[in-house]
Amino acid sequence: MAKLKIVTPNVMGAGGYALELEALEGMGAEIIEVPTDSVAFMAAAQDADAIYAKGITITKEMIDGLKHCRVISLGSVGVDSVDVKAATARGIPVTNVPDTFIEEVADHAMTMLLAGYRRLVEQDRMVREGRWREGRAALYKHPRLMGQTLGFISFGRVARAVAKRAAPFGLRLIAYDPFIDETLISEHGVVPATLNEVLSQSDFISMHAPARPEVHHMLKEPHFRQMKPSAIFVNTGRGPTVDETALIKALQEGWIAHAALDVLETEPPSHNNPILRMENVTLTAHVASASARFDEARKRRVGHELALVLSGKWPMSCVNPAVLQTTKLHRWQPVGLGRGPNS
Repeated sequence: MAKLKIVTPNVMGAGGYALELEALEGMGAEIIEVPTDSVAFMAAAQDADAIYAKGITITKEMIDGLKHCRVISLGSVGVDSVDVKAATARGIPVTNVPDTFIEEVADHAMTMLLAGYRRLVEQDRMVREGRWREGRAALYKHPRLMGQTLGFISFGRVARAVAKRAAPFGLRLIAYDPFIDETLISEHGVVPATLNEVLSQSDFISMHAPARPEVHHMLKEPHFRQMKPSAIFVNTGRGPTVDETALIKALQEGWIAHAALDVLETEPPSHNNPILRMENVTLTAHVASASARFDEARKRRVGHELALVLSGKWPMSCVNPAVLQTTKLHRWQPVGLGRGPNS
């Protein structure tokens, strides 16, 4: 039996593929690392049965050069590194892992909210600099957390998990998401709202919009001007959904009070990015999803998705499900793993 060839970019620090290969055992599959340079990648990947995408952008040119690729799989929830439109045109399913790190990101979002609210970094600095007596006076300026409003922009899995964590703190919860039925939002104890209502009413705004072309720079200068001067902006979603220049201006000119950011528009940030020197910003290095469980879970999930498609079955998480209508993949019902995309 000819081996199934799965090609992946040779990204430094990627490590072995034992976890991904668990689900592929017995299928004669091998994962082959190839150069990240686009020309070299295209040459090596043209006869691949599957692409395990990580570390580089999979462009239309690359996808059009694939001769018989059956699936492109990502080990992330974001799919902005793959030209999904081009893959769809070629009838290639693109899979991601949207549900392996929901709890971690929700924990981190709540941590960032509380750290920004209690000015944790600033308080830590005061103690270390011998400014002990300044800490209590600084917090006298801020109201009690209970009774304030937390507004969500996009209300997917992570936002719902954050809402579950925030409710016991006594926060009023509102959310804007035009793609989710209002009754579903209400079922989570959250009040459906317009974007203008979220921006103008919220004391905390938690950004969860996905990385898609249509939401690039979704939040611009007019949106930050609508927010309360005391508002704290939290982003654990994707940096490019926010016009960072506008956010910096909002922080510098006092349109909002604080930002707690796990993601930035360019990562890692340039050393001259003003955000790095702003005292009213709390930063982490795009680590919200990180945990001991996460890396193993996502790798196994990638292997599972590859195995499903390469054995002629529908994947669990397909971001371009229209292609499944034109392929020979057959319907399946997973046990304990959720429903297939069109089940």
